[in-house]
Amino acid sequence: MMNAHKRIKLLKRVSVCFVLVLLYIGVTAGRIWHYGSRDERQSADAAIILGAAAWHNHPSPVFLERIRHGIWLYEQGYVDYLIFTGGYGTGAEYSEAYVARRYALEAGIPFEFILIEEYSRTTEAHFSYVMSLIEAYEIETVILVSDPLHMLRAVRMASDAGLKAYSSPTPTSRYQTLQTQLPFLRQEVMYYIAYQIVSLFR
Repeated sequence: MMNAHKRIKLLKRVSVCFVLVLLYIGVTAGRIWHYGSRDERQSADAAIILGAAAWHNHPSPVFLERIRHGIWLYEQGYVDYLIFTGGYGTGAEYSEAYVARRYALEAGIPFEFILIEEYSRTTEAHFSYVMSLIEAYEIETVILVSDPLHMLRAVRMASDAGLKAYSSPTPTSRYQTLQTQLPFLRQEVMYYIAYQIVSLFR
């Protein structure tokens, strides 16, 4: 059996590990929160608007604010193209990207400056599937559009996919109160840490 000295030593090691894990989680949460307040928008070839839920042929409130910000970037001359991402939800008749393009067309954006990918269901998949459009249209720089707390992970994934990406979170995010932000932050911390761990084995 383990003697008292060894038990105390083990307990100290476990306690240190626990504190380090909590510290790492806290630092990650702080980075996500801080990065979400940064807007790096500048002239770029395209804006990639990351998909969110679509309700039949209408964007969800969260997706709508991302789409509107992407349109604003185009109208202000920051980008030449809008790239909408997002596949089909369960049982959906229209893809998220299709719904976004429909909204942009109704807002007056010319069809030839709107690109879509309709296969992705996750953030990482957005960048995997969008690379064919990037290459076909010789796009070198992009502005990423999503909700603020999503931006750190999105930019990291875009960079890992080989994109020169700048962050421009939507200023009209639906996540405005602590009640809505904290669950989003918890989710992003979990996803970001999981992505970092998986990346170590690639």
